[in-house]
Amino acid sequence: MGYKIKEIRNEKHMTQMELAEKSGVSRTIIAQLESGKRTQTTTKTLIKLASALGTTVDNIFFNSCV
Repeated sequence: MGYKIKEIRNEKHMTQMELAEKSGVSRTIIAQLESGKRTQTTTKTLIKLASALGTTVDNIFFNSCV
C-alpha cells in the first residue's frame, strides 16, 4: 500500500509535506507508510490520503489489470 501512495504522490508532483497538509495526516505517518515501517493504518487515514491524492482507497490497494 505504501509504495502505491508514494507512486501516486510522485505522479502528482507532491511532497510528503504537501500531502500531509492537504490530507490532515502527519508527514511522519506518510513517511512510515511509504517506507514500509508502518504496514497498517486506519480506514479514516486511508480515506483522507486517497481524497487528498484525488484517487480512491481501491486504487491504492489494487492495480488495474487491463
